[in-house]
Amino acid sequence: MDFSTAFFQEFSEAYSERDGYRLARTVTPDLPTDKLWKIWKSQNAHSIRSFLKRGLQGNVAFADHEELQGWVEVYAVYWNAVGEILVALVSSNDDKSKSSELVWTRAYQAWTELLNALLRGYQNSKFKNWTIICLYTVCKHLRIFAMKADDERNSNNFVDDSPAVNFQDDFDPETNKRQKLEDCVRQLFKAFNVCQQDRAALEESRKWGSYYIANLLLKSYFKLNSASLSKNILKSLHAGGKDMPDFSAFPKSQQVTFKYHEGVIAFLEENYAHAEACLTDAWNGCHKDAAKNKELILTYLIPCHLITSHTLPTEALMKQYPRLQKLFLPLCRCIKRGELHKFDLALQEGEDEFVRRRIYLTLERGRDIALRNLLRKVFTARGVEEAKEGEKPVRRTRVPVAEFAAAISLGSQEKIDIDEVECLLANMIYKGFMKGYISRQHGMVVLSKSGAFPGTGV
Repeated sequence: MDFSTAFFQEFSEAYSERDGYRLARTVTPDLPTDKLWKIWKSQNAHSIRSFLKRGLQGNVAFADHEELQGWVEVYAVYWNAVGEILVALVSSNDDKSKSSELVWTRAYQAWTELLNALLRGYQNSKFKNWTIICLYTVCKHLRIFAMKADDERNSNNFVDDSPAVNFQDDFDPETNKRQKLEDCVRQLFKAFNVCQQDRAALEESRKWGSYYIANLLLKSYFKLNSASLSKNILKSLHAGGKDMPDFSAFPKSQQVTFKYHEGVIAFLEENYAHAEACLTDAWNGCHKDAAKNKELILTYLIPCHLITSHTLPTEALMKQYPRLQKLFLPLCRCIKRGELHKFDLALQEGEDEFVRRRIYLTLERGRDIALRNLLRKVFTARGVEEAKEGEKPVRRTRVPVAEFAAAISLGSQEKIDIDEVECLLANMIYKGFMKGYISRQHGMVVLSKSGAFPGTGV
């Protein structure tokens, strides 16, 4: 496709059929390089707008002049952006030493102008809501170009010595490495507001684009390690209430992506019940063949289950995800067997990866489950009391603190005194891992005759 008869025919047919996906293909940079060259060489900066106006006007019956002018501006800016993208592609494929020119930065800036032209079209030129797929395409690639621009700046060791940067008190070189992605977030937020603030009836509303743009914003916040800022997006969407289409009416992919991010945000805030609910929704809605996405969901859903229901993933489930198996299986085995020392070693061995994925502190709490399982072994090992004839045997419920102390010392491979053991036992009772009380006078732990270790069948 170039800016010729074929382009105008494509636009005309997509417009008349109200086919947003087909129309979006006319503003994508994701084309073979030879097609991009055809677009770029078909016109020049002097004639592009007049050429587009004549062609669009002759092929499409627009409702008014403003809409025509809006699309002329969009495609004129798109044509210019294609030129910058081609320069960046040629530079990226050059085997010579890296250029000091920031070609992807220029491509990002040109694509930002395209987004702004499109937003003006929705705000001022009465673009229809079915064309929102064009906004999806432009926003998605804006994020891609922003990351390419940041990578380019960092690989070229570019230093921004402008006064606007150097006179900031909170200047941080690490933060400065993601300048374009930070700017991209601001641009995406404008697009999000254009969708959210539409007051048209729901069937004609741009609010149908809210979750797609929101998901791009959430991904970007996570990339910037600014997940806390995502709460503004969540609040805006939840505050929409009756003014928003029902969440279940949005495409399944958008629902799953949103629920995943909402779940991770709740997880980081230690709201594990809400995190588990959101991540479970994401898991249930995820496509059966989307193994990578399921792996991402399980990365947080497994620690959630550990905290909320004290349950571990099955080895059958882990076998489907080798990376998660390597990550979690050593810990799970130690928790199940009550091996405190080995649990500490497994946590230490995976520390870097656990911290990177922001699950270390949650997994660390798994030590309580391991300790519970160890204490449960001591309790069950004491067996049952001898019963009189005709009576059912009853499990012994009084366990000397010294026995628990010996087991904990052996399991942790550390000498632990009685006072510390009593403190550990009191915490286990307080947290609901055990039911009973400590009789310090007799040096005994008196456990419940039924459900001494809730949730374990003992």
